[in-house]
Formats: sequence, C-alpha cells, structure tokens
Amino acid sequence: MGVTLVAVSVYVITVIIIVIVLNLIQNAKNKKYKSILDKLEVEKNVIDSTPINSEISKIKTFLKNDKLDSNLNDWENRFKVIRNSEIPKITDMILEADYSLKQLDYKTTVFKIAKLEMEIYKVKTSTDILLDEIKEITSSEERNRAIITKFKSVYRELYDKFSSTKSEFGEISNSVLLQFENISKRFEAFENSMENNDYNEVTKIIKSIDEMLKHMQIVIDEVPSIVLMATNIIPKKIKEIDDTYHEMVKEGFPLDYLNVDYNITEANKKLNDIMDRTRVLNLEDSLFELKVLLDYFDGLFNDFEKEKNDRKIYNELDDTFMKKITKVNDIIADIFSQIDDIKAEYNLSDDDINLLNSIKEELKSLTTDYDVLKTHTGNNTFAYSKLIKEIETLTIRLNEIEDKLDNSLDALGSMKEDEVRARQQLEEVKTILRESKSKIHEFNFPVIPEYYYIQLNEASDAIKEIIRELDKKPITIRTLNTRVDTARDLVLKLYSGTKELLKTAMFAEMAIVYGNRYRVLTDEINKNLTYSEMLFYKGEYQKSLELTINSLNKIEPGIYNKLLNFYK
Repeated sequence: MGVTLVAVSVYVITVIIIVIVLNLIQNAKNKKYKSILDKLEVEKNVIDSTPINSEISKIKTFLKNDKLDSNLNDWENRFKVIRNSEIPKITDMILEADYSLKQLDYKTTVFKIAKLEMEIYKVKTSTDILLDEIKEITSSEERNRAIITKFKSVYRELYDKFSSTKSEFGEISNSVLLQFENISKRFEAFENSMENNDYNEVTKIIKSIDEMLKHMQIVIDEVPSIVLMATNIIPKKIKEIDDTYHEMVKEGFPLDYLNVDYNITEANKKLNDIMDRTRVLNLEDSLFELKVLLDYFDGLFNDFEKEKNDRKIYNELDDTFMKKITKVNDIIADIFSQIDDIKAEYNLSDDDINLLNSIKEELKSLTTDYDVLKTHTGNNTFAYSKLIKEIETLTIRLNEIEDKLDNSLDALGSMKEDEVRARQQLEEVKTILRESKSKIHEFNFPVIPEYYYIQLNEASDAIKEIIRELDKKPITIRTLNTRVDTARDLVLKLYSGTKELLKTAMFAEMAIVYGNRYRVLTDEINKNLTYSEMLFYKGEYQKSLELTINSLNKIEPGIYNKLLNFYK
C-alpha cells in the first residue's frame, strides 16, 4: 500500500513539473515574439511620423515654376499611397500576427512576422527616398548658398594670386582675365536661378562653377611655368644648343646621328602649338610636353660633352694603336726579310713557317681594316662612341696577333738561346771530361777497370755528337738539346764514377796495409789479406776492400769507421 502511494506521488509530481516546464517554454516564446511585434510596431510608427507633409508645406510657400509644381503633385500622390494604403496595411499585418500569437500558433506567427518585416522595409525605403527628394528642394537654398559662398572665397583667392603675379602670365593674362569674367557671370546666373526657384538649373550652375574654379586653379598654378619655359628657358636653350652644335660640326665632330636641326624645328613647332593652346587655357599635357623638351635639350648637352670626351679617348686609343701596329708591321717585315737566313740557320718546322705566314696575313687584314676606320674618321661619318668600339675591336685583334708573334719570336729566340747554351754546355762537359781523366791519374792504379774505359768512350762520343750537330746547317734544335742532355749525363756519370773508383781503390790499399800487422795472428787472416791483395792487383777494388774489412772486423770491431776516419 505504501509503495503504491509513493508511486502515485512521484507520478503526480512529474506531471506537475512537466506542465510547469511547458508553461515556462510557452511564456518564453510568447515574450520573444511579442517583443518582435512591439519593435515592428515602433518602426511602423517611425515611418508614419516621417515629416513628409511638413516638407511639402514648405515647398508650397515658394512654389513658382511649372516643373516644381509637377514634382509636387508626384510627391503628394506617393505620400498619399504611403499614408492611406501602405501604413494601414502594416497595421493590419501586425494585428494578424498578434492574433496568431495569442492562439499559440507559433508557426503562423513566425511566417507573418517575416512578411511584416519585408513590408516595413519596403515602405521605409519608399518613404526615405521620397523625403530625400523633397529635402533636396527644401534645403537646397541654404546648402547651395553655402557652396556658392565657399566658391566665391576660392574665386577671390585665385584672383588675388593672379593679380599679384600677373606679369608672369605674359600674353596669356588677357585670357585669364576673360575666364575670371566668365566665372563671375556664372555667379550672377546662380542668383537669378535662385530667385526664380529653378533648382535644377542651380545644380547645373554650381557644377559648372566648381569645374571652372578647379580649372582656374590649374591655370594659376601652371601658366606662369608654361609661359616661362615656352617663351624664355627653352628658346634660350635651343639657341645655345644650335650654336654649340654648329661650332662642333665646324670642329669636325660627327653629330649628324643626333638630327639636331630637325629636332630643333620640331621643338619650335611644339612650342608654338603649346602657346596656341595656352592662349585658350587648354593646358592638357602642356607642362609635361615642355619638361620632355627641356629634358631632351639637356640630354643633347650631355651628348655633346660625351662626344668631346669620346673623341679624346678615341684619339688616345688611335695613337696607341697606330704605334703598336707600326711596330708589329716593322717586326714582321724584319722577320720576313731574314726568313731565308733563319731557315738556313735553323731547321724550322712547317708549323713554325705556317704560323709566321698566318700572322703576316692577319696583320695585313688588320691594317686594311684600320685604314677603312681612318677613312670613316676623316669623313666624320660615325660618332666617336662608335669609333671607340671599332678601334677597341681592332685593338683586341692586334693584341691576339702580338701574342702569336711573341710566341713565334720566343720560339726563334729559344732556338738561338738553345744554340748558345749548347755551345756553353759543350765547353762545360769537355772541362768535366778533362777533370775526370786528370783525376784518374791521382792514384797509381795497378789496373783501371774496363767499365771505366767504356764510360769514357761513351762520354767522348756524346761530346762528338754535340759538335757534329752544331756544325750542321740548318741546326735541328730539338736534336741538339737531346745531344747536350745525353753528353752531360754521361760525363757527369764518368766524373762521379771516377771519384768513387779513386776513393775505393785508395781505401782498399789503406785497409790492406793496416791489416798486414795482423797476418801473424791467424792463418785465416793471412790467407784473406793475401787474397785481397790479389783482387786489388786485378782491379777488383770493391771486393778487395770488403774482404779486408770483414776479416779485420773480427779482430778489431769497428775497424771500418776507424779506417774511414783515417781516410778523411
């Protein structure tokens, strides 16, 4: 029984909570949509309270022309539609949406609110447009007069500035004065239109005055500069350019490529055109065109200076080139005048001869091209900047020819040097050979080894080969150098072998003499020393020395170093 009671209680409480929650949700929705409808109603009231009617009443107090009368009728008809049709329609839509909300039909309420918002937006837009059109007239007088007052202030400032600098306008001052008069007449036209309430015409007049003042501002700013440049600065610059140009032409400068005379004529035409346009105050691009002309003539002065500098550079390059090519031509002529003697003296290769002929032909072609360049220089045909490039190209070619010639001369010079060096080295190897022969007699050899005579004969034959090669005509330098190198190596080998032979023989003899004191000690030592003497007298000095030292070292260790110290 108790459990049932508890279950029933829980159920009842749950139902009550659900009901309360649903009521809370419903109340929240009602408040939300009611708030939206209240705001929309406020917006409708704002539209309804728009002061269109009072603005229309203002216009009626000064209505004086047919066009304004036509506009007024249109505005009144549009206002009636808003007031009598569209506002009541919005009111009905609000009531319908409110009714749906009271019926708790939220889906229908949301739909009607959406339609209502669109309708209010449409009517508000129509109302704002209508009010703006009407205010364009009702507030135009105050606004237009404020604009005209500002324009008159600008006009006075421009006129005062013009008056204070009138002399700078030159012949254009009359045109400027006439334009000021035209602007003044537009101010008068404004007053007449305002008097007649012709607001459409007033708008046009204000726009025209604005454009005329902006143009006048440009005129006041630019005309003095245009007049100064077109009638003074540039004409003087042209005169200076013309004088400098003709003076340089007389001095032989090639300036035809600059087309100075033609460009001066065209510049004068352009100046006349600019002044003609300026007289009617058409300043479009005039200042820019004058600056272009000024830059052009300033550039011409730079071109003139560059041409003067280039001629100086060219003359220096030409002087250097002429000296070098004359020198090279003289060397080539000298070589070929002796070519037969050179061939007779030295065995030149085909490559050596071909190189010389190639250098001669290249130099001939270069000399011809240089003569053509000098012709163009004399005719004043090309600018010196171009002539510099041409002579630089010729100089590069001449340098290449000089390099080839230097290589060829080095080869010829090397042949002569090799011959002289071969004769010097011939004397040197003869001297070494004599010293070797002399040194072999410093010791009384019982026998001179056979290999010594072989080396002596080889060295002597090599020297004879050098002499035979030097006696040939023409001399083959490569072969001569080989003969010299061979002879030098053989003679040095002989000299070195002679010293070594002498040293070994003397040392071997000294070792035997020293070892004789030990003969009595053992038969082995006596036997070895006897055999060493036999080797010594047969000319086998190295073997004799080795046997003696090995034998004595057993009795007296370190004997070799001891004997070596004695020898030294």
